Amino acid sequence: MTTINPYLIFNGNCEAAFLFYKSVFGGEFPYIGRFKDMPAGDNTPELSEEEGNRIMHVCLPIGQAVLMGSDSNSVSGDVVFGGNVSISINVENKQEADRIFNGLSAGGNAYMPMADTFWGAYFGMFTDKFGINWMVNFDKNEKQ
Repeated sequence: MTTINPYLIFNGNCEAAFLFYKSVFGGEFPYIGRFKDMPAGDNTPELSEEEGNRIMHVCLPIGQAVLMGSDSNSVSGDVVFGGNVSISINVENKQEADRIFNGLSAGGNAYMPMADTFWGAYFGMFTDKFGINWMVNFDKNEKQ
């Protein structure tokens, strides 16, 4: 089943924000990762110690949805509030990921094409022709 979840980007205070949201909604973080946890590679940015401790990804289930978030860094640049929200779409297979990515990104800016990731997903990001930020994700490890 395809699901859609909000994804929030912060300028270094993602952890504080998500601890606050957790205090209101309850629950636990199934995953919280920092930029310093990324494996070294060609696409891994050089980050300061402070940026390495920033949140790369966190998620907090709330009812049937999952609130997701991360911090910006010097490579991505600071976010402008109002432009710091994306819609994250999780799909059941790679073909559906490509179909949705290609369809919604047509006429927009596909700044991170669909590709396999170190965290085991097939993932891409873009801004559509109307200025809306999207993320498309297929969790290969869960649905082989």
